[in-house]
Amino acid sequence: MVKGRQGERVRLYVRGTILGYKRSKSNQYPNTSLLQIEGVNTKEEVAWYAGKRLAYIYKAKVKTNGSHYRCIWGRVTRSHGNSGIVRAKFKSNLPPKSMNARFYSPHVQSHAIVNGVICGYLERKGEG
Repeated sequence: MVKGRQGERVRLYVRGTILGYKRSKSNQYPNTSLLQIEGVNTKEEVAWYAGKRLAYIYKAKVKTNGSHYRCIWGRVTRSHGNSGIVRAKFKSNLPPKSMNARFYSPHVQSHAIVNGVICGYLERKGEG
């Protein structure tokens, strides 16, 4: 048995912030989102996250499958610049209200619990 704090939770995901859509001076491209992952500050650190899955979890007014929480799944596609920003594509484009909101990148896909919702469960049910 390992000595230490008992009952301490191990976080199985990484948090991040949705910055906005990829854009140019006059156009924006809502099919690609720009994200800042906590603790990622260089282009080299982004390489580990390339191809990893992301979950944008939000609360809806109407219950579906016994839960008010919904999930939009996405994937990190590449880096954006040199300061650790990543580009990601989600299954459906992120809504404008998601800007400056949180997202989660589960490390253990089937057991990641975020906001009391089992993300793997949502994926199997066809919501993600």
